[in-house]
Parts: sequence; C-alpha cells; structure tokens
Amino acid sequence: MADTLTVTDNRTGKSYELPIQDGTIKAMDLRQIKTGPDDFGLMTYDPAFMNTANCRSRITYIDGDKGILLYRGYPIEQLAEHSDYLETAYLILYGELPTDGQLQSWRREITLHTMLHENVKKFMDGFQYDAHPMGILLSTVGALSTVNRDAKNIFDKTTRMRQILRLIAKVPSIAAYAYRHSIGRPYNNPDNDLSFTGNFLNMLFKMTELKYKPHPVLERALDVLFILHADHEQNCSTTTMRTIGSSQADPYSAFAGAAAALYGPLHGGANEAVLRMLTEIGSLNHVPDFIAKVKSGEAGSRLMGFGHRVYKSYDPRAKQIKKIADMVFEVTGKNPLLDIALELERIALQDDYFVKRKLYPNVDFYSGLIYQAMGFPTEMFPVLFAIPRTVGWMAQWEEMLLDPDQKIARPRQIYLGSEARDYVARDQRK
Repeated sequence: MADTLTVTDNRTGKSYELPIQDGTIKAMDLRQIKTGPDDFGLMTYDPAFMNTANCRSRITYIDGDKGILLYRGYPIEQLAEHSDYLETAYLILYGELPTDGQLQSWRREITLHTMLHENVKKFMDGFQYDAHPMGILLSTVGALSTVNRDAKNIFDKTTRMRQILRLIAKVPSIAAYAYRHSIGRPYNNPDNDLSFTGNFLNMLFKMTELKYKPHPVLERALDVLFILHADHEQNCSTTTMRTIGSSQADPYSAFAGAAAALYGPLHGGANEAVLRMLTEIGSLNHVPDFIAKVKSGEAGSRLMGFGHRVYKSYDPRAKQIKKIADMVFEVTGKNPLLDIALELERIALQDDYFVKRKLYPNVDFYSGLIYQAMGFPTEMFPVLFAIPRTVGWMAQWEEMLLDPDQKIARPRQIYLGSEARDYVARDQRK
C-alpha cells in the first residue's frame, strides 16, 4: 500500500491523494484543495504549533510517552553519567563524540575565547545596579554583533564557526559579569587553568584568594546540569532562534531573541516559579491543603514543576537532577524546601488526579533547589539555563541555515476582521 492519505472534500465531493513522508504530509499539499478557482486553498490552523513540524532535524530526539531524550542518538542518562559539558557540546554541534585529540583542541579553542572586549565591560557598566541579570545577558550578547562585525558573513563556514566558538565561550563570562554587577562586586577574569564550569564558578564567586578552587562536587553538579539543558528539540526559544535566523540575521541578534523567549516564566523562569510555590507552601503541614486547592482548581494554585508539553511520563532529565541534588546537598546542607518538594512528588506520583493527567516532575522541579543551595539568587536561574542552551541554539541555527528547504519564516493567519470599507470623515462618525 502506498504511503498516501486520501482526503475527500465534502464541500465539492472531490478526493485528493496526499503523499506521506516521515509520518507527515506537507502543508502546502493542502493548498490544492479548493472550492473554486478564486479560493486560496486549504490551510491548517495550529495555535502554538501543537502538531506542526517546521523542520527536519538530526540533533535531538524526544519520545515524550516513553520519557526518552537523545542527543545525536546518545541517551541523556549516559551523557550525564560519563560525559562533561564541553564534550556534549561538541557532540551536539558536530554530530559525533570527539576523539581525545579533537576534545583537547575544542577545549583549547573555547578557553581562548572566554575574555571579553573592554568595550563590552563598559557597556555592561551602564546597567542599573538592580537590573535583572537575564536582561543584561540578552542585551549584551545582542551588542556583540557590533563588536564582531564579521558575524554577518553567516555563509562562510570558518567565520560562522568563529562566532559559535565565541558565543559558547563568552556567554558564561557575560553571565558571570552580570551577576557580579548586580551585587556590586568587581569582575573576575577567566582562569584558563580551570574547566568550563570551574572557570564559571571562579568568575562568579572568587573573592580575595589568589587562586579560586571550585568544590569538585559542585563543579561536577553544574556540569551535569549544563548537559541536561544543552538542547531540547523545537521548544519556544529554539523556534525563536530558527525564526530569527531564517531572516539571515547574525547569530548574536538571533541569540538575543532566543534568550528573550527563554526569559519568560513559562520557559526559562519555570524553576523560579517552583521555588516561589514551595516557599508559599512553607511547611509539610500545609502540603495537603495546597494539593486540595490545586485539585479544586482554585485561582492561583498550580502545581509548578510538574507536567510538560512533550513528556507524558517522568522527564528523564528530572531523574538525573534528583541524583545531583543528593550530591549537592551533602556539600551545601539540605535545602529546607526539599522535604516539601519530596512530599509533593510522592503525592503526585500516587494520586489518581495527577496520574491520570500524567503530571510527572519535569526538569524545573529540582534544578531551582540545587541552584539556590549553590548560592545563586533566583534572578540567575534563566541565565543558568541560557549558558548551556547556547550550543543547542547554535547547532539548530546552523542546521536551519544549511537546510535547502528552509525559507524566511512567515506563518499564515485566519483573518476575522472587517471586510473592506470606506474611510469616514471625522464629523460624520457616530
């Protein structure tokens, strides 16, 4: 049997045979379905792209029903256990795990790009002392397009790779400077002797010591958290990255747009919402009342950190984060909100109300608790999301750029406004 879909238009009685490829039909094939020669043709209506594939990709695969997440075919569990962030970043960008020589060269290249131009530091000094770090980050990265003028040459492979290296290396530096600016402390220069995450911790937290030594457990925890956040298919910010990139804008401008999408509380700010919820619950004694309010649909009572647009089972990243939480709390001491979180999870995994709705813990449920225990203010949470997601955005951007099927993004609309009408003079208006 041919891989086709037969559609009968009951308005005209005509039937159409549409080819099926990769489990999809082409939306443009629907345009042939018309009621007459002046008809534009059939379109699909899909708010929030709930069932629309806008690209073919080889980077990340998710099976939400089975709780599977693969980077270039490698299970996230294996990468979280055996890899580090820069090795995983190489995999996402190039499609294969690096050899030892390739990895050493890759790390050296990233390390050489961590310094920021002095003008960028002056630019960041212009922000208010209480400016949100995420606002500083996305604004500063956008401004890098004025520093790196070659960034517009996006179809030259060497130049394009140079910008990708710069972004992966410099985004943590900008993030650290944004944090230091917000607390009124001087900027710390990168330390090329440290790992990617060790250097980031150095730029954040070094005080008067001559040489900062990151705690190995916290350094590794941050590495794993970065691996888990490196890419996640066609989410809101990645779609924004591809959409802006489709206009052939430079990658710094596209990054700024993607980071702005990530800034929203439904995306990169979700783990902050979890902490706010746990803080409002306050104690284990209040958990039953809170659960009752959630189930009754009381306004303002939502179970944050549970459920996901894609995952209909336990988020595989959440399982890894739960392991990391135990490691971190042994070093920092237990986050006082942890007991409340564990009790919420216990109830949600047993209560029919949540089980039927497939509301399992997602990546945001425990990550905020870990970041808070490590000393990060809640304002830094979306920034900590943007740092590792840089490589995912860059890989998706380059894939879109080199895909011959891709054109400038331009969705259709269903117009429900007024029909054509004549202008009415002001003195004649009712």
